Amino acid sequence: MPVVPPGEPPLGDSSPEPGLRVVAVARAADLLPLAAIPVALCRVPAGFPSPAADYLDGQLDLHELLGVDAASCYFVRVEGESMTGERILDGDIVLVNRALEPQSGNVVIACLDGELTLKRLVKDRRGVRLLAGNPDYAPIVVGEEQELVVWGVVTFSIHDHRMRKAVTRVARAA
Repeated sequence: MPVVPPGEPPLGDSSPEPGLRVVAVARAADLLPLAAIPVALCRVPAGFPSPAADYLDGQLDLHELLGVDAASCYFVRVEGESMTGERILDGDIVLVNRALEPQSGNVVIACLDGELTLKRLVKDRRGVRLLAGNPDYAPIVVGEEQELVVWGVVTFSIHDHRMRKAVTRVARAA
């Protein structure tokens, strides 16, 4: 299974299934400034806030935290609901590292017969499959006659927690 060497992102925004499309690609180093962000000394519980939250512990370098390498990392905006079980939602941005060797179990951007998709790569004795993170989408079994190129490994995802279309849809359904 080839890994495309780092370089320019692929053209197009199609996918082998209608549930997810790659809609934008940008080099991570171009979008992530080198400025560090202050880090709080204490961890913040998801429940009651701590009164000691006023203390800072220095700076957090996002390049270091995310492992961003200017030549091989890209931000990719995704569209669709086929990876919701992996907590990758419609409108999220994923950080894709093209220098990493894809391993079975990695979430990857794959190009299957010229069509881009975001799925979990599984390689085992049954063959190669691309699995959605949503039971509404069938696994994609990669046949021997098909061309599969793993474009990169997804290392992080970014959610906008202010207002989500997915949350709005869930609230309407209830």
